Amino acid sequence: MRNGTKRPDWKRALLALALLIPVASAHAQDADELARRRQASADEYEQLTREITLSNERIAGIRDEIAGLKKDEQSLSAALIQAAKTERKLSQDADASQAKIEALRLQEQDLKLSLGERRGVLAEVLGALQRMGLNPPPAILVRPEDALASVRSAILLGAVVPEMRAETEILAGDLKELARLTASISSERERLLATVADQAAEKERLALLIAEKGKLRGRSEELLDAEQKRSAELAAKAGSLKELIETLEGQVAAARAAEERAAGAVPDGNRLAQPVPFPSLMGKLVLPASGRIGRRYGEADGAGGNLFGDIVATQSGAIVTAPADGVVLYAGPFRSYGQLLILNAGGGYHVVLAGMGRINVSLGQSVLAGEPVGTMGEARLASAVSIGSETTAPELYVEFRKDGKPVDPAPWWAESYSGRTGNDS
Repeated sequence: MRNGTKRPDWKRALLALALLIPVASAHAQDADELARRRQASADEYEQLTREITLSNERIAGIRDEIAGLKKDEQSLSAALIQAAKTERKLSQDADASQAKIEALRLQEQDLKLSLGERRGVLAEVLGALQRMGLNPPPAILVRPEDALASVRSAILLGAVVPEMRAETEILAGDLKELARLTASISSERERLLATVADQAAEKERLALLIAEKGKLRGRSEELLDAEQKRSAELAAKAGSLKELIETLEGQVAAARAAEERAAGAVPDGNRLAQPVPFPSLMGKLVLPASGRIGRRYGEADGAGGNLFGDIVATQSGAIVTAPADGVVLYAGPFRSYGQLLILNAGGGYHVVLAGMGRINVSLGQSVLAGEPVGTMGEARLASAVSIGSETTAPELYVEFRKDGKPVDPAPWWAESYSGRTGNDS
């Protein structure tokens, strides 16, 4: 203040901005770091999933819930399908939160850069005000000889003050918007944390349900070891995926018989119901894992050939479900495909899934559409189907075959995945 008069509001605002802008400018200098954080948004989600731990009370509640289920194969399959649907919805919610956080951070970065660029303008305005305060315009009545200087100062103030006021209002609005963006990012991250915790609980429920179903089917460790050895022998003899399928077709009945001898007769009510004909499912299938189709059937595979199926980019540890009813024809490693699962969907159709970190089903097992069959790994597996891919996210390879020959999966996917609407989910 000067001579007891109050400093105008716009002057106080400018001085307040002078204190805040250096902070924004300091952040603006970290633009490269913000860009790296944006690039690592997926890594942040992965870190959250590793850090989230369920409380003992929540785990106990899930165990009690499963203990109260009716322990027959149909009930457990229904519970598995519902749990997988819930986990997929949570996965989609987590993706949406990640995208929103990334968009907010980009806005925040642009705003901080803009504020930093205008710091020089604000410094000039404040400097002019300071000089005017130290050397105020002369009073005409006291020093008439300085009338010309007084007029010049009045003209200068008349031209500069409105511009300073407008600049102040813009800067104040930008700082208010910056505070809102910061609060929104914090709120969205809290929402993401809650979603990831719920997702972890659903994965715990799925793991327990899968274990219960395994017990019900009477799969002993000896039987599992025998299946794995038999699968490895068959895979070693087959020179191609087509040969493997042809070799396995005659093995399913024997595998079922061996399992039923080990576990006892399986009641008819526990068998898979008559599956829906695969051709009638065109336009109705959802992707086996939550994600987005990155590359499609017929596109270049990066190794001089073309893809025989679609490649779905997923989250680490994503749950993989059966896209249709079927019987497990093969489950295990196969050449460069990594962990490979082949489902016999009936009518000469087979569904091939490759790139998983773990498979939860075994040879000869019946599965329903939407039932969990495996999980993705922590990073994209090095396999023939991933050659030429630039992403490090886990990738699931999906191939449909009719009478041993690959067919384009696109007609089977629901519209949101097929590309016919141009907005894959």
